[in-house]
Amino acid sequence: MRAGRRGGKTTIAAVLASENLLRNRRTLYAAPTQDQLESFWAACKKYLGELIDAHILYKNETEHILQLPNGARVRGKTAWNADTLRGDYADFLILDEWQLMDEEAWGVVGAPMLLDNDGDAMFIYTPPSLRSRSVSKAHDKMHAAKLFKRAQADRSGRWQTFYFSSHDNPYISKEGLRDITQDMTRLAYEQEILAEDKEDNPNALWQRDDIEINRVTRFPTLEKIVVGVDPTNTSTGDEAGIVVDGMAHVGNYKHLYLLADDSLQGSPKAWGSAAVAAYHKWQANYIVAEVNNGGEMVAAVIHGIDPDAPVKMVHASRGKQTRAEPISALYEKGIDNDAPPRGHHVGTFQLLEDELCQWTPGDDSPNRLDAHVWAATELMLGKENTLERAVDNPLAEYRG
Repeated sequence: MRAGRRGGKTTIAAVLASENLLRNRRTLYAAPTQDQLESFWAACKKYLGELIDAHILYKNETEHILQLPNGARVRGKTAWNADTLRGDYADFLILDEWQLMDEEAWGVVGAPMLLDNDGDAMFIYTPPSLRSRSVSKAHDKMHAAKLFKRAQADRSGRWQTFYFSSHDNPYISKEGLRDITQDMTRLAYEQEILAEDKEDNPNALWQRDDIEINRVTRFPTLEKIVVGVDPTNTSTGDEAGIVVDGMAHVGNYKHLYLLADDSLQGSPKAWGSAAVAAYHKWQANYIVAEVNNGGEMVAAVIHGIDPDAPVKMVHASRGKQTRAEPISALYEKGIDNDAPPRGHHVGTFQLLEDELCQWTPGDDSPNRLDAHVWAATELMLGKENTLERAVDNPLAEYRG
């Protein structure tokens, strides 16, 4: 079931769980967060209130269990991954906000627990925005959309698919819905409200086809390598962007090679250590960070880990779109001459590529994208670039 925000997904899950209880089945409901679990639990208690008040149903608030004397029951759990689902079984398994869960919650634990009773499973999701993808525990951030697409194509009768947008819920305020959508970007509206799966944003600066066509598995001897760092915003829990780019001349043109994406979510020590490790692994010339976005702090963190790691701080004099546009243009064939596309990914970097192909200029740019833009700008535009200027760092010595 693919549905928009406030579309009634959790209410439907609670109704189905209650009906299955009265059919003497065991339902296990799982959602990533405690808030989602509590919403489901409150709805179940509302629908089954008469049986609870009559003491026909056993109720355990701590374990979120409603159970009949014959063992039929509803149970709710929080679950990001397979481990949090272990030790239970069910006739009916409901995985809510499936797009945020590790896929193994189904393949490793969920599916086997249904074997004894030939049980059923229900997957509920809203297409993940860039923001929600940053907190997802899934290895493939589009796994829910891919599963839905396979289910739609199924002709064996194994699957049923359901789709509805937030507008289809008759119980929410239409005026309120119109009001909040005025504060949303077009892409966020299409994903969160219309519940449309989006692999690419037509307004993005990067297009997946361009990345795919220029993808390589090998690269020439590189003349310069830079590690781009965009520190995490601890207030939002974003990841710190740590991206490695290299440059080499091929024919008459500079070519950009994206070598690694080591971005992670963690403490300053964690991402600082990852940046230093990338610097040494790739024998980079230096690490680059933006002064406007914690550059001074980046230098202090990195030098606290490795005093000899050179850090170059650059200052942004123009907006992010203006800085990103010349880098995205490297992926496209020149229109005024025969210049070839010059932006190459050495392998596949799904999370970074999702950010590149989903980001709408004007929105807050994600950290992987920013780190890539800083490194690529340093390599491809260098001192000729008028979009930022180098800020001297007396602690650093530069190679190359």
